[in-house]
Amino acid sequence: MTLTLREGDASAFFEAPFNAYPRSVGYVSPMRGDILRMLDPKKNPLWTSGNPYRFWTAHRDGRPIGRIIAHMHHQSNQRWGWNRCQFGFFDCADDPEAAHLLLDAAEGFARDQGTTELVGNFNLTAMQQCGVMTAGFDEPAYTDMIVGPPWLPGILEANGFARLFPMTTFEIDLAAAAPPPARLDPAHFTFAPIRKAAFPERMEEARLLLNDGFAENPMFVPLTAEEFRFQAGELSTILDPRLSSVVKQDGVPVGVIIAIPDLNGFLKATRSRIGLTTPWHFLRYRMNRRRAVIIFYSVARAAHGQGIMSAMLAETLGRVRAAGYESIGGTWIADENPASLRQVEKMNGRWLHKLHLFRKAIA
Repeated sequence: MTLTLREGDASAFFEAPFNAYPRSVGYVSPMRGDILRMLDPKKNPLWTSGNPYRFWTAHRDGRPIGRIIAHMHHQSNQRWGWNRCQFGFFDCADDPEAAHLLLDAAEGFARDQGTTELVGNFNLTAMQQCGVMTAGFDEPAYTDMIVGPPWLPGILEANGFARLFPMTTFEIDLAAAAPPPARLDPAHFTFAPIRKAAFPERMEEARLLLNDGFAENPMFVPLTAEEFRFQAGELSTILDPRLSSVVKQDGVPVGVIIAIPDLNGFLKATRSRIGLTTPWHFLRYRMNRRRAVIIFYSVARAAHGQGIMSAMLAETLGRVRAAGYESIGGTWIADENPASLRQVEKMNGRWLHKLHLFRKAIA
């Protein structure tokens, strides 16, 4: 069986995980159009801002069974004083030879850039999907959660990568969620739902609150308006205004929570492609959605210490439950963030998956 490495084939890059993983892995891909848009040097602000990148696919007898992208995120290196390259979208069949070929290509890119380490998985930055699944392989995943097979961590370690920065995803059964604490005073606090009519205004408020509230979080880099629109622009078509809102204190935005209906059932049914049956599958998904997922939540630093985070989450869980949803998931929380971990425990949440970054020094 012949093994080849191909560079720059976006269609093969999208197809590779479908060939690499059996259905039991539970892998769910972003839409094909979104993958192609991420890789486009003229559309993705990550590339138009001057960050170099290359991507490859590994083929067995002409069939793509693995993929990887390597890139520099200059903004991360400048913000945190690193000299690193990042790898992402690392998906591969249980094929050590193919995996080595992909990882070796990414290492070569990192070496050519003069960096001292290669770290991933980032799809494509820490402000998007990140990590490699290392436990909880049998647990169901929600939209925007990293999903991978049990052999991937071992393959990375066999190629000289070491684990760091553990993270955890979570799920809350809304029927068993803890009762809310004292609510925010309605004389001063209001919840502005994120509706289509006010989408640009609300999302700009959300971006500013994200950048402020996350400013000191590990790996975080403030998002420009262009980057945020690129990542969140499609949300207007899938948002349920009952789930997401900007919290205002005397008219000033102080908190935000972005939650969306879980799309994984729809994505699985369509295999993440647009086709003749896509509208039917989307209608079916809209009529039967019972799961939601929190993409992020943030409170402005000047408003910390007022109980806004707890009250905002409690209010949102109540609204999600009243809208007919049965559970809500959360993408990831760093294990070094005990305050957020306790927040989930207070809501009677349960942990789903363990994730890690993987790092290799570049000689």
